Amino acid sequence: MSFVLPEGLAPEVYPLAWLVGRWRGEGVVAHPRVPETPVVQEVVVEHDGGPYLAWTSTMWLAPADDAPAAEGEQGAEPAEARVWARESGYWRVPPDRPDGLAADRFPVELLLVDPAGHLTLYAGVTGNGRIDLASDVVVRSPDAVEVSAATRLYGLVQGELMWTWDLAAFGEPLQSYASARMSRQ
Repeated sequence: MSFVLPEGLAPEVYPLAWLVGRWRGEGVVAHPRVPETPVVQEVVVEHDGGPYLAWTSTMWLAPADDAPAAEGEQGAEPAEARVWARESGYWRVPPDRPDGLAADRFPVELLLVDPAGHLTLYAGVTGNGRIDLASDVVVRSPDAVEVSAATRLYGLVQGELMWTWDLAAFGEPLQSYASARMSRQ
């Protein structure tokens, strides 16, 4: 299956073109102070022709097998679905290449904000359908949970978006927090 660049996509973000679209799937969150919990996640990656991609992500607690879907909506969230987490932000591919970066890799940044009171700047590399990120800065509002570091890994595996998120939070060291497997919608 060949890949077609989205129409109007800025050349600066070609290395991230495979992310563009709507993704949805299931995953799990767990941390020493968070019991393992299944979630449903939806990610929307859009562009408006600028040298960046817009990112929004919502995770809901996964519905119980016997929970009804919202009326008239196949595959919709159940009427009682609770949002677990939301975030929005922007992907960028900086113009300056770090020394020693392989020709098939590109620097990448992800700037995120969440309503729980965190602003996070991730920096890393992308190439060949994989993105590796580590937090450069995590800023929090006075009442937000302390998060001291985070890493993320995104990969396009057999047409599906798979990702993991490690988090140093709640006074605990960096460790797995969330992961999901999503299909393009």
